Amino acid sequence: MDALAQRVSALRASLQSSQGNTEGMVAILGSFDQRLSELEATIHPIQVRAHATQMAHENIDKAIKVADDILAQVVIVREAEATILRGPHVDLESYLKAVGHLKDAVGFFSSRENFTSKERFLNDVNALLSKSSLIIEEEFKRLTTTYSKPIEGDLILGSPPKLQWASDGDAEADGRNSAHSEHPSKDLETAICRTPALIPSRILPLLHTIAQKLVQDGNQQSCYKIYRDARRSALELNLRKLGVERLSKDDVERMQSDALEAKIGKWSKYLQITVKLLDGERKICDEVFEGISFNKDQCFSELAGTGVSVAKTLLSFGDAVAKSKRSPEKLFVLLDMYEVMHEVRSEVEVIFQDSSCSEMREAALGLMKLLAQTAHEMFVDFEELVENDTSKTNVHDGTVHPLTIRVINHVKFLFDYQLTLKLLLQEFETGSDTESQLTVVLTKIMQALQNNLDGKSNQYKDPALMSIFLANNIHYMVSSVRRSEAKHILGDDWIQRHRRIVQQHAKQYKMVAWGKAVQTLSIQVASSSGTSASSDLSSSGVSRAMIKERFKSFNMQFEELCAKQSLWTIPDQELRETLRLSIAEVLLPAYMSFVKRFGNLVENEKKPHKYLKYQPDELDQLLGEFFEGQQSVEQKK
Repeated sequence: MDALAQRVSALRASLQSSQGNTEGMVAILGSFDQRLSELEATIHPIQVRAHATQMAHENIDKAIKVADDILAQVVIVREAEATILRGPHVDLESYLKAVGHLKDAVGFFSSRENFTSKERFLNDVNALLSKSSLIIEEEFKRLTTTYSKPIEGDLILGSPPKLQWASDGDAEADGRNSAHSEHPSKDLETAICRTPALIPSRILPLLHTIAQKLVQDGNQQSCYKIYRDARRSALELNLRKLGVERLSKDDVERMQSDALEAKIGKWSKYLQITVKLLDGERKICDEVFEGISFNKDQCFSELAGTGVSVAKTLLSFGDAVAKSKRSPEKLFVLLDMYEVMHEVRSEVEVIFQDSSCSEMREAALGLMKLLAQTAHEMFVDFEELVENDTSKTNVHDGTVHPLTIRVINHVKFLFDYQLTLKLLLQEFETGSDTESQLTVVLTKIMQALQNNLDGKSNQYKDPALMSIFLANNIHYMVSSVRRSEAKHILGDDWIQRHRRIVQQHAKQYKMVAWGKAVQTLSIQVASSSGTSASSDLSSSGVSRAMIKERFKSFNMQFEELCAKQSLWTIPDQELRETLRLSIAEVLLPAYMSFVKRFGNLVENEKKPHKYLKYQPDELDQLLGEFFEGQQSVEQKK
């Protein structure tokens, strides 16, 4: 218990000591709190002054930054002003960037509410922007005007045509000596017809950029008017050079064929030039205003007004030709015109694709259809014209008839238009390829010519001359086909078949013309071997008087044949020599044999030359003068 009591006493003493320590610590901490309060009261004014100083520095920094920003914008505006005053022609990209900087400056100053000089700066910048708009508009006008100059037609056609609509007198001076000796459209084959570069390619992006800027700035009407007026003026100048005149159907029918050919040749060039110019205008209009909210179709429609007017005049001329009086020769001018219309068809459809141009598009396509219809009818009907030809031209010497020459020339010219004719036949014929259709029509034409020649041959009372006439004309047909593209269409079978017809007429001629003369030289004498003709006359029934009569008869027949047939004409040397040789092959052996057998019976006569009038080589020489014609005989005289 004592020990326990001691422990309790010790614990109590410890607790008392701890309480004292606690009270001491509380007293110490209390003194610290008092001192901190005093310190805080001392520091607070310092803290307030420091915060105020910090806020002042921040406001100064902000003011400096605002001043720097304003100064930077002023510098930018001044630099932009210098760029704008230099103009966009120096550097368009820099110019447009400068305009953008000005617009940014407007936005910058507009947001600076406390900037006392804001209004002055905004007025200056807006005035500069207005000036820049006028300058860029002037630049657009300068570019479109500078590069809207007329161009020469040879830059379109690739040849130097005289861009003047020829008068009838001019056409006669062109040197055409016969109808269709030259075809105007064929002159164009050597020319490369192309869409002209109306504006240099390097300028088009500049115009596009400026147009885009003008439209964005709300100057669409100015842009529209400037472009339309400049391009319309250039187009008018280009087309004015053509001097196209309006001609009616009556005007066309009054024209001589040469004059009409000349006009159609120029019509083809003028139409191609007009279409190419309009095509060029459509393309640059599309390129300049590509991707821009702009009524480019309406703009093109208005600037192309003059071109459309010229095109309408040209189409009306084509319509007048198609509806004028028909003739075989006119087929070729229709084919020329159809060919040109077919070539420009795709461009016409693109140029006049807009609904506002539909009338022009339909007129062009309508003319092409009319030309095709008329040309097709004339092509097919030519067979009937040939077969029913009743021309009264008399060919007294049996030479090639003018009808044959005209028809063969017609056929030859048709082969210059093979591709065009095939296009034509594709529009109207179905069920077979165009080449076989072409073969059928041409075969019918040639047969119609042959039938007509058979009828014309009946005017000859001399059967021999009739055969010469038919041989001449059929041979002319065959040789012409062989030397032309027609041989690929009509074929070798046609050529060989008609060569045999020529041979049949030649054989018929030889039999009719020379049969009697050869028969005169033919006497059957039954004489024994080794016995002379004179010693056996009584036994053979052949008298000296008969032989003399035969010589006289042959001489008279030969002279008569010489007189007639030296006036006949075989213009083809090959046929002429062939017929001469065929005569000589029959006549000379018969004559030489007759002279050898019976010549001694007349040699002792007082006038032997009365009977033995010709030596074989003399006959051969005279045969060489056959078929030369009246002109050759007169020249020899």
